[in-house]
Amino acid sequence: MSTVTTQQRPSPMSSKLIRDLTPDQLPSVEMPACEIRPVLKGQKALITGASSGIGRGIATALCAAGADVMINYVGDEAAANAVVEEATHCGCTNRGRAIIHKADVSDESQVVRMFEHIKDEFGTIDIMINNAGLQQDAPIEEMTLAQWNKVIGVNLTGQFLCAREAVREFKRRGVRKDVSCAAGKIICISSVHEVIPWAGHINYAASKGGVMLMMKSIAQEVAPWRIRVNSICPGAIRTPINRAAWETPEAYSGLMKLIPYKRIGEVEDIARLAVWLASDEADYITGASLFVDGGMTLYPGFEAGG
Repeated sequence: MSTVTTQQRPSPMSSKLIRDLTPDQLPSVEMPACEIRPVLKGQKALITGASSGIGRGIATALCAAGADVMINYVGDEAAANAVVEEATHCGCTNRGRAIIHKADVSDESQVVRMFEHIKDEFGTIDIMINNAGLQQDAPIEEMTLAQWNKVIGVNLTGQFLCAREAVREFKRRGVRKDVSCAAGKIICISSVHEVIPWAGHINYAASKGGVMLMMKSIAQEVAPWRIRVNSICPGAIRTPINRAAWETPEAYSGLMKLIPYKRIGEVEDIARLAVWLASDEADYITGASLFVDGGMTLYPGFEAGG
């Protein structure tokens, strides 16, 4: 006897395209509640540009996961100390230690001294988070060479200098099997603009496109030494630097036209991925750009079906 199955018809609501729906017809936004596990216990991490925004979130999360962290900053010492306070009083029983270090990552001598400091304090480094970055925007005909060089210097050259010093230490020390099955991990904080052009921001977009191929080339070169190198590419993340893009209902509504998932990203979205990517749970991943963007790179202009 044959069994006849009937295919369930989609509800009228589910068969509509996004262009046919109003915001109140979409599901409400529910934020994830994820506990950070001590997957980085015993490891030593350096996070550049960690006194605010995404860097601050990553520093706190790595500390909660058991890592000892150095918080790099360039200007606001009080803000960096506030991150230390937040990271070391997170309520996690396995939290690591946190210290600060002032350095301009575009200055080679300052980067070298920063690595000397972390080795003096922690003995070594296992995780390098290249997060420091900035914008100096202008139309191309008005952009100065100083604006171009400043952004490239911090966003791209700074990542190169820190990655180089990290690789030197990873190769010198080798794998510590009791800590991690990799000799070291480098995570480059890039952007969706490593693939999305951005008019009026050519220095920033060029720096992030450079980060992409730099990351992949380093990953290819150092993989035999059990060193993993990857990028995290944030989309629109709620931080003070882009407050104008989300602060008012009108601005937020306009931003949602670029995000199919219909919510802004939070620093915790980036921080959770950084913890996982730095852990042995992600050991077979290297040379990858991981986009955390709510679908911003999915050509959202076509979500209405053309």
